[in-house]
Amino acid sequence: MAKTGTATQGLREAIERSGYYPTLVGEAVDAAVGGEPVSSYLVHQETTFDSNEVRRHVTVLVLTKTRFLVSHTDEQAADGTSPTPYATTSTESVKLSRISSVVLSRVVANPESYTPGTLPREVVLTVGWGAVARLDMEPATCGDPNCEADHGYTGSSTADDLSLRVSEAGDGPETVRQALAFAQALSEATAEGGAAPR
Repeated sequence: MAKTGTATQGLREAIERSGYYPTLVGEAVDAAVGGEPVSSYLVHQETTFDSNEVRRHVTVLVLTKTRFLVSHTDEQAADGTSPTPYATTSTESVKLSRISSVVLSRVVANPESYTPGTLPREVVLTVGWGAVARLDMEPATCGDPNCEADHGYTGSSTADDLSLRVSEAGDGPETVRQALAFAQALSEATAEGGAAPR
């Protein structure tokens, strides 16, 4: 893990390299981080196509000694609410002690010949801290195919506050490596009861 001063500088450089309103994004992230040193970070830009428009979105994830920070910036075309294009930036600060789950899904090609250290084709990082939950409901049954009784409903609740997909084909191998490193740092920080690795 890089020293925190180096990580803070690396975060600023990664925001600049993304080329996505770096002054706006950088200011929002700096304000959220405050004076805390950065332990780890991930900058992910995503481009989507909506009808005839191309829209960009950047997510910046930051890990400090005590917090997990999430910043989203979206651009919008001129519409009925604004005569000029505009961008919306939001930041959320979550205490490490509130994080209930860190899930990292890896997709690898040719799993029969997988060797340790091989870069996954894509990774999906899902982090839950209880702000958003998805509830999937379905009618309950008793297992008897001839039963006509009403057994109510059954369901499951899934914490799904943040889900971020990074692929080698779309984002490049370095971004996949950064996503893996960030996921590991976040997992270690939450395992230590809220103290990020130094």
